[in-house]
Amino acid sequence: MSEKEIKNHGTEHSLSLEEIFEQRIARDEKIEPKDWMPEKYRKTHIRQISQHAHSEIVGMLPEGNWITRAPSLRRKVALLAKVQDEAGHGLYLYSACETLGISREELYEQLHTGKAKYSSIFNYPTVTWADMGAIGWLVDGAAIINQVPLCSTSYGPYARAMIRVCKEESFHQRQGYEIMITLANGSPEQKEMAQDALNRWWWPSLMMFGPTDAESVHTAQSMKWKLKRKTNDELRQQFIDQTVPQAELIGLTIPDPDLKWNEEKKGYDFGKIDWDEFWQVVKGHGPCNKERMTARVNAWEKGEWVRDAAMAYAKKQEDKKLKKAI
Repeated sequence: MSEKEIKNHGTEHSLSLEEIFEQRIARDEKIEPKDWMPEKYRKTHIRQISQHAHSEIVGMLPEGNWITRAPSLRRKVALLAKVQDEAGHGLYLYSACETLGISREELYEQLHTGKAKYSSIFNYPTVTWADMGAIGWLVDGAAIINQVPLCSTSYGPYARAMIRVCKEESFHQRQGYEIMITLANGSPEQKEMAQDALNRWWWPSLMMFGPTDAESVHTAQSMKWKLKRKTNDELRQQFIDQTVPQAELIGLTIPDPDLKWNEEKKGYDFGKIDWDEFWQVVKGHGPCNKERMTARVNAWEKGEWVRDAAMAYAKKQEDKKLKKAI
């Protein structure tokens, strides 16, 4: 609904634009790009969607490093397809973000200068093939839990983009778990490799859901606007309850001595997360922060000639069409 339509909307003419907007959110109506929206709503979505898009693009780096070293042609093809999917997710999300009035170039500039964040999980190194399994199983598993509720988020372009993203992430999670099953059922060395990957990726995966609800500065507003449907702590608990039985099924041990089933809450109690580590990584001091940003900036700068060539080719084709029309 445009601003003009809102002002002429019968019984609602006496309400402010913000009141009408809040009523639409309460009715679970989708907000579309040309609809009136509070500036804070627009900026909140730019932050959220761009962070998601950046995470997909930066997330290609630790996995792309293993495409040529995958142990079989089948594994190479599957990993290549996964990395390609992630590139597509980034493009969907950048396109959705652009509908909020920000350019692609500005989004990239924010990423490359550190003004915009991406998921802290991608600042950890991938040191063995088992890490490809752990990332698919844990990281993409956490992403699915985070992202499925976004299919019903209040901003239309984001919600629609997430439908396909979640379907493909589900495939990635199954692919990663299948790698872990194979390793866990292999030689003692292979099972040890799988356990080592689980040990290293478990806690960073729990951090993916963000700080505790008490420490999160964005959760309350995001819940109000139905950008988020569940809080950080609710999503984290869901992930733990889902993943622990999967580890037990294949004979791997969650690296948390305080982990235990709580019959009263029908979920697992778990140990203390190292939030100091989380904030250090978020602030740019993780194991691979500089490496990831250097790779992204280099790709952008060295790829300039490709972008220029693509634009020149597109203009040439458009000129041909105009000449034919004349």
